[in-house]
Amino acid sequence: MPKKISRRTFIRRTFGSIFAMTAASAGGYYYAKEIETRLLEINKYEIYHPNIPIEFDQFKMVQFSDTHLGFHYHLDQLAKIVNKINKLNPDVVFFTGDLMDEPNKYKNSEEIIPILSNIQTRFGKFSIYGNHDHGGYGTDLYHDIMINSGFTLLQNNSQEIQLLNGSSIYIVGLDDAMLGKPDLKEAVSGIPEESYKVLLAHEPDLATAAVPFGIQLQISGHSHGGQVKIPFIGPLITPPYSERYYEGFYELKDVQNALTLYVNRGIGTTRLPFRFLSKPELTLFTLSAGKH
Repeated sequence: MPKKISRRTFIRRTFGSIFAMTAASAGGYYYAKEIETRLLEINKYEIYHPNIPIEFDQFKMVQFSDTHLGFHYHLDQLAKIVNKINKLNPDVVFFTGDLMDEPNKYKNSEEIIPILSNIQTRFGKFSIYGNHDHGGYGTDLYHDIMINSGFTLLQNNSQEIQLLNGSSIYIVGLDDAMLGKPDLKEAVSGIPEESYKVLLAHEPDLATAAVPFGIQLQISGHSHGGQVKIPFIGPLITPPYSERYYEGFYELKDVQNALTLYVNRGIGTTRLPFRFLSKPELTLFTLSAGKH
């Protein structure tokens, strides 16, 4: 018996076919492959929260994600991204997963280290696993690249960033949801309840589970913003664990807690070398202390 498909899936497939035909006939193919994939946006946001210590006012955090090196994204492009990151003068930098598209097939992995080592920060560089970092026998390879590049690789644990006067915030990192074993309880273990906590989680839909743990800000990637979006319809395809939240800001709450989620569209592409209405992205978050 043929498998039934939902109305939403049918609409997406229909408009996907229309998009493909339009792209082929109107030059959209060239735009989506050669132009939009290179139209990097640098998005800048202020993050307000009363739990941010006053000493962290104007503290700058830069996120990049989902480079997928090897799948139509190359080392020279990564080097240019690093230069753009450094021009933002970050206090910390976050990489939220999927460094190489297929780690076991990538032949230039040793050349990644000197490029990522060039990222300059005042208080450190932090990374987490994405599903492609565990895939293709890449778990140990990714670990070694990030550690040797000067990153702190978080995997169900946290790192305190403390200033000289003793005020601090915490960076929390989860393991990947698809091929790893994320453990929120373990990740926040030992963190003072009232502390300001930034959660790095590759898959954005984990935010629902993170709310009860008193996380104030979650930063994710994974979705590529849908990579190809159709006007009035949205993304054609969103991968598992980014079906609910796929781009930009979301606010989640329970009775006691409120979490702000930001989903970055990433840098590279995967599966198909196209972007349409979903430009690659660097994100700069500037903390703003006090109530607003």
